[in-house]
Formats: sequence, structure tokens, C-alpha cells
Amino acid sequence: MGQGPFVAEQLRTGDPYELSHGHPIYCAPTGSDGTGPNGLGFSVLDTDPAVVRAGVDTGLKLADGTLRAPDVAVGFEDGAGTWARAAKLAVEYAGRGQDEADLRAKIEELLDAGTRWVWVVRLVGLPRVEVHERGSAVRTFAKGQAITAPGVLQNPVPVAALFDRDAAHEASLANLLQRRGYADLDAVREEGREEGRGEGREEGALAEARAAILRVGAARGLVLSDADRRRIETCVEVAMLGRWLVRAATVGAADEVVGGG
Repeated sequence: MGQGPFVAEQLRTGDPYELSHGHPIYCAPTGSDGTGPNGLGFSVLDTDPAVVRAGVDTGLKLADGTLRAPDVAVGFEDGAGTWARAAKLAVEYAGRGQDEADLRAKIEELLDAGTRWVWVVRLVGLPRVEVHERGSAVRTFAKGQAITAPGVLQNPVPVAALFDRDAAHEASLANLLQRRGYADLDAVREEGREEGRGEGREEGALAEARAAILRVGAARGLVLSDADRRRIETCVEVAMLGRWLVRAATVGAADEVVGGG
């Protein structure tokens, strides 16, 4: 169709459009099959020890007339105005009703702008992840396998963690513990048994988990009540914090994050 008339600066935060070479693309509400996995993927990637910045639906200005918002963006940088610049890693969730032509265009535009990898999580049929990289054939990973992103992520990401709640919960908790210097939860317990030396560092891990819950909730626009924030900030159970973290990434309302224990 050639170059369209619109530029990224004409869109505002919250507008339901992306731009492709100056042409507006309506972004419909996410279906029920994709809304939960989107949050799970953000939780797993945002908590990776090497990740400094990740976002949900982050607007990336790829060119004057091209603005794209991947479901999850990792390693993006602020731009000159409202919109960020291309992310190092982008994740798209493809569920029922996916516009395949637009998805192909979006992948190409992200890669052309400098994104190193685009992961497409396929939710229809056998769940799987396609890895798109400039100059390489598309690779497909199935449940039971893991994907790496050298230089962006420290840890391999289990494919299941991008759409399965239990797997995402486990991967996110492992990431949070590693951020505090622990290999896993058993290492936390072992250190606590050795003359109480683990008390300070375990509190650090708890603090990291609490902060992650609040950060994920804020990224998704969930406004927690003062009472719920106090429960999070005073919780001393790692397992409970892990459950709340997954809820913060998946529920539709703020009162569902802590509600129910």
C-alpha cells in the first residue's frame, strides 16, 4: 500500500493502535487463551537475573511511521519522546484469531529495527515457541525444551514457563532467588540451618519477591489497596509470595492478587 500518512508521535499512551509504515493497525482485546500466558511470560523474563528492564505492551518506535507493541519486551531503551526504542528480545503470543499476515510484518519490522530475537508463543494446537532471528531459519521449541538468549537473559527459559502457571511460578521463583545469590530454595533453607547466617539474605530474597509482585502489578495497571500492599510487604512465606507473583501477572482485577491467601 506504500507509506501511510501517520507517524508515531500522533499516537498517545492507551490508543488501541500500532503503526506499520504509517498505516494504523487496530489492536483488539486479548482473548482468554492469551491473557494469562502474557503475564506469565513477563514474570519469567522480568525476574531473570540479567534483565534490567522488561515491559508489557511497550510501545516501540521502530521508525517515524512504525510503532509496535510486543506482548513482552526485554532490554528496551527510552526514546526521545513518549515511545521506547527497539527491544533486544520481543515475545508475541499467538492464540485463536491471530492475524498471521500482520504477525509476519511485525516480526520483520522488529528484526529490521535491531531486535535480536522475536519469540512467538503458539497457543493453538500443541503449545510451542517459534524463535525468529535475522539471517537464520525459524527454530521451533516444544514443551520440555528450553530457549536461550545469550547476552540478554542469564538463564535458559523452559518453554512451558511461557504458558504454564506452575512452570512459570517455579522459573520466576528460581530467578528471584538467584538475584539474591541462591541457586534454589533448598540453598536458602540450608544457609538458614548454618548458625542463622542465612537470615539476612533470606530476608533479601523475600524483599525481592515482594518488590517483584508490586512491580508486575503496576506494569499491568493493577492498583492494590493499602491493606493488600501491607500483606505483601509483611509476608515472610516464600511460597505464598510466589503464588501472589503469579497472580499479579495473570489475574484481571487488583483484589484477586492477594485475595484468597
